[in-house]
Order: sequence, then structure tokens, then C-alpha cells
Amino acid sequence: MNITLDRNDEQLTGLLTVHLTEADYAATVDAQIKDYTKRAQVKGFRPGKVPVGMVKKMYGKGILADEINKTLGKAVDGYVKEQNLRLLGEALPVASDVDFDTAKEFTFQFELGLLPEVNLPADGTAEVERYQVSLDDDTVQQTNEQIARQYGETTNPDASEANDYLFGKLKKADEEGEGRMVLLPINKVKNGAEQFIGVKAGDVLTFDLKNAFDNDAAAIAGFSGLNKADAEAASGDYVLSVEKINRTAAPEMNQELFDKVFGPEAVSSQEEFDAKVRETMQQNYDRESDGALNNAIVEKLVTGLDIKLPAEFFKKWLVRTNAGKLTAEQVEEHYGDYEKELKWSLIRNKVVETADLKVSNDEIINRTLDKIMGQFSMPNMPNDMRESMRGYADSYLKQDNGKQYVAEYEAILAEKVLENLRGKVVVTDKPVTAEEFRNLNS
Repeated sequence: MNITLDRNDEQLTGLLTVHLTEADYAATVDAQIKDYTKRAQVKGFRPGKVPVGMVKKMYGKGILADEINKTLGKAVDGYVKEQNLRLLGEALPVASDVDFDTAKEFTFQFELGLLPEVNLPADGTAEVERYQVSLDDDTVQQTNEQIARQYGETTNPDASEANDYLFGKLKKADEEGEGRMVLLPINKVKNGAEQFIGVKAGDVLTFDLKNAFDNDAAAIAGFSGLNKADAEAASGDYVLSVEKINRTAAPEMNQELFDKVFGPEAVSSQEEFDAKVRETMQQNYDRESDGALNNAIVEKLVTGLDIKLPAEFFKKWLVRTNAGKLTAEQVEEHYGDYEKELKWSLIRNKVVETADLKVSNDEIINRTLDKIMGQFSMPNMPNDMRESMRGYADSYLKQDNGKQYVAEYEAILAEKVLENLRGKVVVTDKPVTAEEFRNLNS
């Protein structure tokens, strides 16, 4: 057997050539044929008495092809390990005509995509912003309105008033179809609010959407279901077909409400309730800000590090490994996304390798227990009860061939990678209001 590799370091590709002689496969092929003679059932011959020549004639070509494939697989894998080659995906066989009837020697070729070495940035050389979110009065008011709608008593009066909601279907005036279901808050209308007061079920309102909400794309997106870009682009007349009016009476501020919102005896006065609302909101925004910071770190490294990829091989590999699911045109169209994903994977693996990051079985079990207890609203479960649940968590993680176990492992490892990277980048706080933060991330 002879194996050679023709590398193209500029393109990060290689052409691997494997030349097999009869000595490389003859012994295993003969052994397989002899084994077939013991098992073959041919009319006119007793089991185990079929002549070797007949078995070779009937099954020899298929046996030869199978054994050569196995030999090739072992040869390629062994060469890659011996040469310490870092491959993108796996070797792609080059199409060729093989004559298994008469040939004794065979030559096969494989295309390789070679992964580059990743150099992480020196500590303190990359800078990212973290949004320091402060709660503005409008955001707190919106949250209180949501609590009121959720826990207050809702009725459907005959005619609308200034603080009601119009439930119906909204569409552009010249658009076909029924439109999308919306719940329009009358008190958010800035211009022409009188048109929305005194409205009854069955009424049809035509209005300039952007003007009604004073060009506030966030407000339009908030009730209409349009994304930020579509909300900003909304122009001209829209039609709202009203189906009913929703009116919610604010719930009474008492212990029953406090317990419904935050659990039994978590707060005991309106002052404590208001403080808890703000605290919970701040925690949620801080968590979202941390997520945005992680995304910023990923984006900064993926776009900032000089990581060259075997682009043409990568495209070909994506098409072949997703046969029937991805076309070459689709890969080309979305190649930028695939490239970013691969670059982040390389960065992530480099961090794991450099920092020797590991995830223990106990970490996976404990994370799963935390999730289970969170679902039962028991974050502070007694230790003895928690220990009794470990067997349940372990069984859950083993279901579906360990799919959940792998998912938890990857999630914890990803968190450790980002935590490690946070220590390498310079993080600068940027103060923003909650409304500004929502607009940035909508």
C-alpha cells in the first residue's frame, strides 16, 4: 500500500491518493470467501460443501468491493491520525471507474479540507460593550399594565373607551386576505385617538398606522406582531376589523394578588410588591444584557480573527453531507452563515483545548435538577429531597440515546467557553434605558 498527500496550503486542501496492491487485500478477501462457503446455501449442494470457485464466481466481486472499502477506510483514518491532520468534516472520495473483474491493483483519491490553526487574541486586545440597562418609567408602567391584564378581570363592553384594547384583524388597506390578529391599545395611540373611542364590535377602522403611533416603530411592533424593520417601513392606510373590545379592571392590591404574582408570602405590602416588580424586571434585563454581551463577544472574535477556511471544499462538503436537503445554490446563498458557524466552532474548540475546560457528570446532573425544581417552583429544595431526585434526573438524561445529556453537556461547555473569553476581552459598560435596549434587540 502506498499513500501520498498533495497539499495546497494556500487553499487549505489536499488530495490524498491511496494505491492498493493485491497483497493489501487478498488475505482478507480469501478468508471472507471461505467463510461464505460455510454459510452459502446453493441448490444441489449440502451446507458447507459449496465449491470455493462457485462462491467466488457468485459473490467474489461483492466481497472484493466490501473488503477494499474497509481497507480504504482504515488506511485513510490511520494516515490522518499518524500525520495529525485536522480535517473539516471527512475525506470526500473522488469519483472514478473501478474494474473489480480484472484489476489487481487499485488507486483511489480523496479530497481533504484542512482546518487552520486558530490564534486567540491576547488578553485585553479585544473590546466589547455591555449594555447597562436602567428601568425607565414607561417600561415599568407597561409591566404593571401587563400584570393588570393578566390578573385583572376582563370584560367585553359594547363600546370602547380610552384605556381599552381593540381585538381584531389588521392589514394594509390594499392587502389581500383577512390580516393578522392584533390587540391594539387605544392609550398608546398618539394622533387621532378619538377615532378609536366609541368603537363597537364589527366596526372597520381605516387609519394611517405610522401617524397614529407617531412614527414609533417599537410601539407598532409591540402590538402588531411586525418585526422592527417592517414596523419602520409601515406606511399609508391600514384597516382594522374590530371583533371585540377588551376592558380589564385593575386587580385589587392585596395579599391574594401578591401571592399569585410572586408566590406565597414573598411580599406583604404594595411597597414591597412594587420593589419586587422592579427587582424582577432588572434581573431579566441584566440576564438579557449578559446574553447580548455573549453574542457581541462571539461576533467580535468571528469577524475580528483572521481565520482562513477551505471555502470551496467546505461548500462541496455541505452539499454532499446534506444530499437532498441542500443545493449548491442554497449553500452559496447562505454561505456567510455557515462560515461564521464554523469559525465560532474552531474558536470554541481552541478555548476548550487551551484552557483545558471540562464538564463533569455531577455538573450535568445538578443543572438538570435545577431545571426540574424550577418547573415545580422549588428552587431551594432540601438536600435530602434533592438527592432522592438524582436517580430521576439520571434516567431522564439517558432517554433518547442520551440526547438530553449531550445537550446539557454542550450548554455547560458553551457557558464555560464564554466565561473564559470574558476574562480575555475588555468589557465597557454602556448605559441605556430599557426601551432603548428593546429597540436595539428587536
